[in-house]
Amino acid sequence: MDRRLFIDAAALERQPYLFEAAIRPSLLDLAEGWAAAGPAEVHGKAELLDSEGLRTIRIRGRLRVGVSHTCDRCLRDLKRDFDDSFQLYFYPMDTIEQGGEVAIGIDETEVGFYEDGGVHLVDVVGEQLLLWLPARSLCNPDCKGICQVCGSNRNIAACDCRETFADPRWEGLRHLSYKH
Repeated sequence: MDRRLFIDAAALERQPYLFEAAIRPSLLDLAEGWAAAGPAEVHGKAELLDSEGLRTIRIRGRLRVGVSHTCDRCLRDLKRDFDDSFQLYFYPMDTIEQGGEVAIGIDETEVGFYEDGGVHLVDVVGEQLLLWLPARSLCNPDCKGICQVCGSNRNIAACDCRETFADPRWEGLRHLSYKH
């Protein structure tokens, strides 16, 4: 991995690290089905909050990237653009390994852990994107999906197919009659 994209905790003891990068889509490991539609442009500042104590790295920046996916209902290709600021806190991994507790404030809910002396900016961008990606992707909230019978996109044209769903678990009750 490119060392220029590595945020070194020891170097942060001397001064904050200002960064500006365009990260190639192939470097980003996103959730299943999602892909970056182009380079992720990121700029910001990393700083060590407590060089003598816990060695918390705070990374603040702005991220701009387009991502692509397919609609979960109609399978149409869609693209989402993200352009927003972020703030993440990273604690040393040995904090967990030693069984220590880390108290975080209300502003520090976006936390991660680092090892090997620092954080890769690619991992920071990937983590932030995972936080932003929706659990379900729809082309629009009113998407009608595809017909389960003929496969046509119901957003484009209505079909006359009748969907009959018979749950086989209820089949035994179909032949019973109710008597008073």
